[in-house]
Amino acid sequence: MSIITTTHLNFRGDARPALDFYRSVFGGDITASSYADFGMPADAPGAEGLVFGMLASPSGFRLMAYDIPNQTGDSVAHAGSTTRENGMTITDQPAFVSVRGETLDEIQHYWGSLTEGATVIEPLATSPWSAGFGMLTDRFGVTWILDVAA
Repeated sequence: MSIITTTHLNFRGDARPALDFYRSVFGGDITASSYADFGMPADAPGAEGLVFGMLASPSGFRLMAYDIPNQTGDSVAHAGSTTRENGMTITDQPAFVSVRGETLDEIQHYWGSLTEGATVIEPLATSPWSAGFGMLTDRFGVTWILDVAA
């Protein structure tokens, strides 16, 4: 028996642009359905929001995205904050997305793309446990940890 875990991110009206951005970083195909696609009247507030969005890449990266009903505005403003101080992560966020690659080149590629419009919390660099470790909050308010498998 096996299971698949897929990160499911909740947004405030910007799930579709977030999925498009993540596809530009990780590649793959998007499957998306709006509330209107599922029967909400097309002129109702939020009908264009995503009730189901998924990115699946050939490398195995999977991510789901959803627009919270009746929540619009800047997802970043509601994301909380994360900092690194004296080697410790200080945060009020309930979760991060972790991407672990086999090589530093692979992780540097993803890092270079994710940093567009992001706030870097910990620059990608060698750490005591990895050939590359970095942490950032992207332009959609999602905090990512990228590292190279030991």
